[in-house]
Amino acid sequence: MSKTALFPGSFDPMTVGHLALLRKGLTLFDRIIIAVGVNTEKKNFLPVDERVERIRRAVAALPQVEVTTYSCLTTDLCHQTGAQFIMRGVRDAADFAYEQKIADINRLVAPDIETVLLFADPATAVISSTMVRELAAFGKDINKYLA
Repeated sequence: MSKTALFPGSFDPMTVGHLALLRKGLTLFDRIIIAVGVNTEKKNFLPVDERVERIRRAVAALPQVEVTTYSCLTTDLCHQTGAQFIMRGVRDAADFAYEQKIADINRLVAPDIETVLLFADPATAVISSTMVRELAAFGKDINKYLA
């Protein structure tokens, strides 16, 4: 049986940190679905279509990776796509505490879906979409941080 993980997030924008986690996840899973969350209430840095296109270009050489959008519960998307796992990244203790709460709720909603937390590499742990957006807002070159 193949192992499929859903890698959910806003990916606004997708960073080299996300890409590093994805590559790490590919050592554990046969298939990873990058699920770009659509939240119409949120002000985005990039439109969802552009985020999806950028991600598809970044993972073009990885045939075991798919990209989709979603606006339902993550666990519902897991059931729709056949993903048995939710893959999430952790940079620090604050991320861990946040992700643990989400994993606990997801387990209550869908006990058949397991959350797997992957720790960020030290070289990319400081890179976040929020940090990249902040640098861009002040006119800094962000290309080296983008996937």
